[in-house]
Amino acid sequence: MAGDAKKLQPIIVKRVKKGGHGHHGGAWKIAYADFVTAMMAFFLLMWLLGSTTEGDKKGIADYFASPLKVSMLGGSGSGDSSHVIRGGGQDLTRSTGQVKAGEIDAKRSTINLRVLKAEQQRAEIARLQELKRRVEQRLAGNERLAMMRSQILLDMTAEGLRIQIVDEEGRPMFASGSPEVQPYMRELLRELGGVLGDVPNRLTLEGHTDAMPFPGGQRGYSNWELSADRANATRRELLAGGLPEDHVLRVLGLAASVPFMPAEPRAPANRRMSLIVMNREAEERALRGGALPPPEPHAEPAATQVESPSTPPGSSPPGPDR
Repeated sequence: MAGDAKKLQPIIVKRVKKGGHGHHGGAWKIAYADFVTAMMAFFLLMWLLGSTTEGDKKGIADYFASPLKVSMLGGSGSGDSSHVIRGGGQDLTRSTGQVKAGEIDAKRSTINLRVLKAEQQRAEIARLQELKRRVEQRLAGNERLAMMRSQILLDMTAEGLRIQIVDEEGRPMFASGSPEVQPYMRELLRELGGVLGDVPNRLTLEGHTDAMPFPGGQRGYSNWELSADRANATRRELLAGGLPEDHVLRVLGLAASVPFMPAEPRAPANRRMSLIVMNREAEERALRGGALPPPEPHAEPAATQVESPSTPPGSSPPGPDR
């Protein structure tokens, strides 16, 4: 019997599979996402705790310790512990809530355009005064140009710094009746071109002659053409001395219409060149074609009344001195 039982026992065959690891599923992703969420919440909590004042922390702790007591006292919890005023803030007239920044009268920074313009004018006058001093130093430092010092006049006008070079008896700037520049005048103009090129101000060049009529001037070449040609010759010498070309704004030939010595219209001093280093206001007026600037906002225009001189009937007003 024992032998028959052994023959009836089943045979179990175990096969071991060798290969890669089995599939673990996606459970680790869920765990990692929970970990990242917890860390984000932790850092957010730490940031809130770091940005909260000690009084606010105590108020929050008191609220969670005894919420019913805090509610009955009428406190808001946050901010009551660190301020004398309930609810925080700086306004004694308020009993609850923080004072918003928008409800506080902030200081306004305003710009006074007139004061700013006056400051700019003062700075520009100071710059032109410094330019005048440099021109005088340049003339004093050159022995040849120092001989022409009596022919050079520097003064401040409403348009800016004016440099006038006048003729003297026996020492003209140009050849008689010609725009040809004399050698000493050429040296002077080139020295001035180097100095005037260092400032941003633009120039007006004016040529003047005396009242001596030019031969045949009524039908052809006259003092008007001569004064304009001399002004252009002056411009070319200034450019040769280093003056940028865009610094010259106007070149005018005025003939004898604006004499230097009205009482002696034929005096040599009436033959002159005027170099005007214009200030900003004069430059803007020249660019507008001489038009007056627009009125300032909120400024009442001043009424001007022009009184014309009384003239006898049938006669015309007197013309300019010639």
